[in-house]
Amino acid sequence: MEFTVEQERKLVTDLPGPKSKALQQRREASVSRGAGTLANIYMEQGSGAILRDVDGNQLIDLGCGIGVTTIGHANPEVAAAVAEQAARLTHTLFTVTPYENYVKVAEKLAQLTPGDFEKHSILVNSGAEAVENAVKIARKYTGRRVIVALDHAFHGRTNLTMAMTYRPWPERAGMGPFPGDIFSVPISYPFRDGLSGAEAAERTIDYIETHIGASEVAAFFAEPIQGDGGIVIPAEGYFQRIANYCRRNGILFVADEIQAGIARTGKWFSIEHHDVVPDLVTIAKGLGGGMPIAAVTGRAEVMDAVQPGGIGGTFGGNPVSAAAALKVLEIIERDDLLGEAQRVERTLRERIGGWPQRYSFVGEVRGRGAMFGVELVLPGTKKPNPEALKHVISYATSRGVIPLDSGSWDSVLRFLPSVVISDALIDDAMSVIEEALDDFEVSVNQC
Repeated sequence: MEFTVEQERKLVTDLPGPKSKALQQRREASVSRGAGTLANIYMEQGSGAILRDVDGNQLIDLGCGIGVTTIGHANPEVAAAVAEQAARLTHTLFTVTPYENYVKVAEKLAQLTPGDFEKHSILVNSGAEAVENAVKIARKYTGRRVIVALDHAFHGRTNLTMAMTYRPWPERAGMGPFPGDIFSVPISYPFRDGLSGAEAAERTIDYIETHIGASEVAAFFAEPIQGDGGIVIPAEGYFQRIANYCRRNGILFVADEIQAGIARTGKWFSIEHHDVVPDLVTIAKGLGGGMPIAAVTGRAEVMDAVQPGGIGGTFGGNPVSAAAALKVLEIIERDDLLGEAQRVERTLRERIGGWPQRYSFVGEVRGRGAMFGVELVLPGTKKPNPEALKHVISYATSRGVIPLDSGSWDSVLRFLPSVVISDALIDDAMSVIEEALDDFEVSVNQC
């Protein structure tokens, strides 16, 4: 792997630096405050797992733009593929005069997604758009209207996908009314409910039976590993039981792989950890390596239920973004980035797995591949500790490490590093996080 920025953390100014502060003033004068920011540190270059800001500081990126740059920032091969395609053809609109890149991406996704049946795809621009189209496809195929999503889910910020998103703040506050026929049902959350997968599935199914009625449901949408919800990983057997229930009742099972898919968890798609074959898969983020592209891939008979012209969009499957996606998929296969994600998981487990025993306010460390969550609680309880999360993120970002927040109660520290991050960078980043945890413990004890 070639890197254009040395893979090390390096601070030459306080964070944010003077140039970032100047840019922040310009931002406040011209950009809507609704586009909030975790850290007002302005970047100008990235490579691998390192971001370089406008002041020359180098930061360890544990967020990847929320799971986008899985193969690393500014991969030279992806950049070259984008430049080459942009020089030849930037746009025609696939539904007017098509082109090969779109077809090639669809062919590759049919090969990579779970299931040995015939699959078809549609390419769109973003994860939320993929979810919206999956809803339309499911309703058209089944003739039903109800969509079921899970507690703690995040499916997007459009009007429909906000209705499917669990947390009211900040995504949904003041944005309604939202579409009807959307229901949120209990998920398996082992740290909080203590249920086996079978027990949690029965609770979910009972809710559907008593509050909705299976015959009304078009599709069951699930993130196999919830991202914004706090890296929630349902107990073993949960999704198998749910998928069987869906199959018996004519409900489509949709795996939302927007954050956890495309090699992030050590498999192509995180639903594979649960040994379930979905009817539809929504894909985005890591697919384009930084370029905007998303997809819905699924059973051919389901995808083809929509009449020609019923789905699509102006920029969906843009030739340049499709070229990036093809190169991303090639690199993942060629360089065994599934194996690299598994290495990241081993390193993180060894490095931070003991935090619940070390810190009284760390309730649990959990994750798969390069997707980990650290749930922060009030000592001796399972009550969320959002103040601890705020402290840790503020401390870490000021020292050149960029983690993410998550969880319905804003109390889960989230790590989504690139799968090409070195063990040395993981160790350095986790040392800074440990300093932040130690500092919070001291501040609490002094109060």
